[in-house]
Amino acid sequence: MLELTNVAVTLGRSQILRDVTTRIAPGQIVGLIGANGTGKSTLLNAIAGLQRHTGNVLWLGEKIRLDHIGYMPQQARVDANLSVTETLLLGQFGRLGWRVSSAAMDRVQAALQSFDIAHLHDRAMATLSGGQQQRVLLAQRLLSEPNLLLLDEATSALDIRHQMQALQILRAYVVHTGALVVIALHDLNMAGHHCDNIWLLHGGKILAEGSFDQVITPGNLGTAYGIEAEFVKSGSGRQLVLPTRSVSFP
Repeated sequence: MLELTNVAVTLGRSQILRDVTTRIAPGQIVGLIGANGTGKSTLLNAIAGLQRHTGNVLWLGEKIRLDHIGYMPQQARVDANLSVTETLLLGQFGRLGWRVSSAAMDRVQAALQSFDIAHLHDRAMATLSGGQQQRVLLAQRLLSEPNLLLLDEATSALDIRHQMQALQILRAYVVHTGALVVIALHDLNMAGHHCDNIWLLHGGKILAEGSFDQVITPGNLGTAYGIEAEFVKSGSGRQLVLPTRSVSFP
């Protein structure tokens, strides 16, 4: 279990997180959603141990060590003169050596293919677009095979096709490894389609958590986002949200 108990963060005079308490089992993708400035990045940083906080965060009953998990911050970027292949090798070994086994290179090649970046294998990271870098860095995090992945808007720079591809790869990874993925997302329908559970943050607290249909309600959308929306069923029976207007809610 990932267990959060009364997690709170205060920066200066502002309380960013307020007594966040929840627990979630591995083998799932959790979509972390909420309006800008509501504490999503701060919560992920607190879980990763990068943000000082009160309360407790435990993963599998122990304190989290950053080198034992996969963490990708918001707007992650590599400006070093490393090639894409070298960056992926760092994801496996944490350092580069003179010799690389054929098995390691096979894993890198598979990652390049799955993220549709094989054509970039010899490009320097500093020359890539934001979306290309995101795909490389996601592949890098997966190559180390962490059992906990914390991803802060790790698909924000991707076009729709590559967002879907990345989330499908994360699903396959969770099925294969039994890992837990917590990913901050802005696209509500993407979260509903790809996530098993949703955490909706508002005012530094979890306003609602559970399945997409449980969390994404007219009242919660009004409170958390200040919007009204229509709800429709897709051809597969999945609920979709169509925002219709911005409104003021008390």
